[in-house]
Amino acid sequence: MVLQAQTDNWVDLTFLGGLGEIGLNLMTLETAHHLVVVDAGLMFPEDHMLGIDIVIPDFSYLRERRDKVAGVVLTHGHEDHIGAVPFLLKEIPMPVYGTPLTLALLKEKLREHGLLEEADLREIKAGQRLVLGPFEFEFIGVCHSIVDGVGFIVHTPQGILAHSGDFKIDQTPVTGAVMDLNRFAHYGEAGVLALLSDSTNAERPGYTLSEREIGNTLEALIREAPGRVIIAVFASHIHRLQQIIRTAAKFGRKVLFNGKSMVVNTRLAKELGYLEVPPGLEINVGDLERLPASETIIVTTGSQGEPLSALARIALEAHKQIHIRKGDLVILSSKFIPGNERAITTVINNLYRLGAEVVYQEVADIHVSGHASQEELKLLLNLTRPRYFIPIHGEMRHLIKHGRLAQAVGIPEERLLLAQNGCQVRFDEQGARFKEPVEVGRVFVDGKGVGDVSRIVLRDRRHLAADGLVIALVAVDHKARKIVTEPDLITRGFTLEAEQAPLLEEAKKIFEEIVLRGLGDPTEDWLEIQAQVSKALRKLFFKLLERRPMILPLILTL
Repeated sequence: MVLQAQTDNWVDLTFLGGLGEIGLNLMTLETAHHLVVVDAGLMFPEDHMLGIDIVIPDFSYLRERRDKVAGVVLTHGHEDHIGAVPFLLKEIPMPVYGTPLTLALLKEKLREHGLLEEADLREIKAGQRLVLGPFEFEFIGVCHSIVDGVGFIVHTPQGILAHSGDFKIDQTPVTGAVMDLNRFAHYGEAGVLALLSDSTNAERPGYTLSEREIGNTLEALIREAPGRVIIAVFASHIHRLQQIIRTAAKFGRKVLFNGKSMVVNTRLAKELGYLEVPPGLEINVGDLERLPASETIIVTTGSQGEPLSALARIALEAHKQIHIRKGDLVILSSKFIPGNERAITTVINNLYRLGAEVVYQEVADIHVSGHASQEELKLLLNLTRPRYFIPIHGEMRHLIKHGRLAQAVGIPEERLLLAQNGCQVRFDEQGARFKEPVEVGRVFVDGKGVGDVSRIVLRDRRHLAADGLVIALVAVDHKARKIVTEPDLITRGFTLEAEQAPLLEEAKKIFEEIVLRGLGDPTEDWLEIQAQVSKALRKLFFKLLERRPMILPLILTL
């Protein structure tokens, strides 16, 4: 029995998402008999993921261990940390632990999925302790671009692990307390086995500016604005919203919150006491017409140019109630997330076309990051003084740069554990080491379909988008062994010039010849005939047009 206890006295960290990418954050803490999930986030689709709504992690590893899953602990309420929780709970019901705002945002998602009634949501707060099996968590308040974020210390059978959560060290936060560095330092004195720390800004030197700096910029812009001000901002950025409200009150302007997520998030933040709106300051959309333009601010969603967002619809003159007026000042109070640049610039150009003045990151400092820069990352490393260091939350370049920062402050290279998705780190009496990687992946959510869009389907969608489609249609009398309709070709996704019309006639001729050959051979497999048609027409179109359209032969048997 003693030998068995010693054998089982290990702790594994398994990374199922969030390393080498932005989004999909999901890791597990595991012993022989217990497993705790930390965060379960989504990722928004990349350009090549045509038709995909969101991407979530593959839960196969958790499904195989569902009997020992004790719960999921959430660090904060951003989509890349909580967006996949509803999908996870559909497969593996478990308790969910989070701070008040994190759970409030999650409840809205669970309600949409029809899961709220049976969900087991348990509130935690900074300073609180939580015991899940052999793991004892202590949650530590951190500053980030959303309120109610936490990092944590977790006591394990092998020692103390420290997790930063998403953080920056803001000495003058807009609301809430400063990051509790004292607790991280306290455990640094006690001895930290391993630190897991946010790597998002590991390339950025110096310190991340305080959120208050943006308040000064917004105040200057609003003070000088002669007419209406429209500010696009992330709906979860409660600090930014609070500064806008304070500035509006200072200059005698009323505030309209516009966009579904904006309305929901501000309501939740007000109910929880995280957002203070003076009586009479907030207005409804119907009040816009009666108020002078110089006395209103519209706070809306759409800072990333999302096609269905409120700002995008305003820019396209498709919003039912809000229309751009000449002289409006539009402020995009966020950075351009990589991949969104084209959508954002399209919105900006449309706003200018309608007569608005637009301020964005290229022309003014109207956004600061919620993530720590290099000097803050080094400070946390020095405060915790971990035996091992695991950079988390970032693309590969961020993780590598963070590892170099750790070496610069004295972490030996052999104690730097540069993990990727699928990596499993085991801590036991022998120290820390990588085990064999586990299988990980991405699951595509397309409408109501979860995981039913494969990479082959995505490949076909890209093929259709790039080269178009040719439908080859004919009806045959199988018994009489003859063609009964004229072979026809229908093209979609590209057009043929007048001088290219003979191409269609040649394609029809090739199509007819292959079908007739098949009719003349009773043993011919019609699936094989369709494959021959596809191959022959694909070769012809590439030779004459340098295109590879998808060929869809339809041979109807009468």
